Amino acid sequence: MALLKIKFPFQKRVRLAQGVWLLSWVAMVSGATTFALGVFLKTELFRRAEVMYNSDIHIVPNLLIVVGLTSVGINICAGKVCQDSLDASRFPRWKNILTPFFSISLFFTSLLLVGMILSYALQHSLEESLKVGLKNGIRFYKDTDTPGRCFQKETIDQLQIEFQCCGNTNYRDWFEVQWVNNRYLDFTSKEVKDRVKSNVDGRYLVDGVPFSCCNPASPRPCIQYHILDNTAHHNYEYQSEELNLYNRGCRQALVNYYMGLMNTIGPGVLSVFLVQMTVLIGLRYLQTSMEAVEGQENMEIETEGYILEKDVKETAKELKNKVMKLFQQAQVEAAPPAADLEAAASAEKADTASD
Repeated sequence: MALLKIKFPFQKRVRLAQGVWLLSWVAMVSGATTFALGVFLKTELFRRAEVMYNSDIHIVPNLLIVVGLTSVGINICAGKVCQDSLDASRFPRWKNILTPFFSISLFFTSLLLVGMILSYALQHSLEESLKVGLKNGIRFYKDTDTPGRCFQKETIDQLQIEFQCCGNTNYRDWFEVQWVNNRYLDFTSKEVKDRVKSNVDGRYLVDGVPFSCCNPASPRPCIQYHILDNTAHHNYEYQSEELNLYNRGCRQALVNYYMGLMNTIGPGVLSVFLVQMTVLIGLRYLQTSMEAVEGQENMEIETEGYILEKDVKETAKELKNKVMKLFQQAQVEAAPPAADLEAAASAEKADTASD
């Protein structure tokens, strides 16, 4: 028994074709928008590539770009099918094309859902990538004269200013690394010598942060050195006073930014998925209702349209049998013929006898 069977008089078929044609153009614009969103997200991720340890999250914009472009092509083709369905003499040329067309369309349309799910599922991966990437970025901040790292300082400073953040988790991350290049340290100074000697690795560690951690909204001039020394500043107590530094870590700031982008894109992608599925369902009804017209003298007869010719269980069983049959045929073709095996065995015996 056919699944979701509907009767279509001639006028209803015409309205269906016109409606699906119009909806296919909406879906094409939606596909182009999906492509644009993918490019935008990809660009934003590339901008922060230096503070990301891996690029796993890039699978989301890559899917959006591929599916967006494919959606444009699918809906152009769907619009052409709708136009030809109004002329019974032109529609038969699509008969052998529509079945693989539906398979390809369903595959790429389902990738929209996959992309939306991954945008939420990869949040932990994004956070870990930023955690390691920012840790390395802070560690290499001082290497302004090292090839491949010379722009790391500029990258971190611009990041902290733009996102109003400091450090990886918070400002204390800067206390654990030497972020001042040795060329700018006065090694004749007793303070510098004592700090370097007091560290096992010979690093110059201070309770200070770069200028980009300073919050311009604070009424007090920025205190970026001796942050933990209450005696170094007048009327200052770091335990109770709100510091004039950004309190938020850059990892959390970037995670919030990117997840905000993907949380905004997610409902849009779901809307595109629903529109695209509506186009495919309408096109399927149009295909099955028009196939019944083929060979009829009266082109305006009432026909029936359906989603599947049989119910879901029977269709799945039939599809499974077809796949198994193809698999068996492939095995038979891959196996050498029995005659060749016998000839090879005879040749081997002959070689043995001659020896």
